[in-house]
Amino acid sequence: MGWISTTMEKIKSFQLRKGLNEAISLGVIFTSALIIWKALICITGSESPVVVVLSGSMEPAFKKGDILFLHMSKDPIRVGEIVVFNVDGRDIPIVHRIIKVHEQRNSGKINILTKGDANPSDDRGLYAPGQRWLEQHHIMGRAVGFLPYVGWLTIIMTEKPFIKYILIGALGLLVITSKD
Repeated sequence: MGWISTTMEKIKSFQLRKGLNEAISLGVIFTSALIIWKALICITGSESPVVVVLSGSMEPAFKKGDILFLHMSKDPIRVGEIVVFNVDGRDIPIVHRIIKVHEQRNSGKINILTKGDANPSDDRGLYAPGQRWLEQHHIMGRAVGFLPYVGWLTIIMTEKPFIKYILIGALGLLVITSKD
């Protein structure tokens, strides 16, 4: 009986170490992703350095599912630039082109008007009630590059959450069953 109980203890100890190793590996993956994201925020100066285009309002420049890379520079904002902005009271940022920049001479404050390339009119209908212009603090970043169609995975996971859970489960299972 002593030999059996010793063997069982060794098996339990091995399984515990294996489980801890898998948990640590999963933690390293999530931590690495967070570090990369925070580094991108520092490098680009944008609170959201990567965004997915969620509608066709910017076609033909960008299509739904394209991923945009953003940068926030100190250069003056110019008409024609594509920016991502937040509107007070809305959770989802908007990707549109600047069509007018108005600088107030006495204060130096800049007012911005945007429009989606495929939209018939400017974005004043999208702004917060009573808001006629965007200000500098609304701008999250300027588009500096894009990857076509890569964001469709994000769109699908948002529209069909069960796919997100299947994908996360599959990744977790892969980590657990992987051989070192």
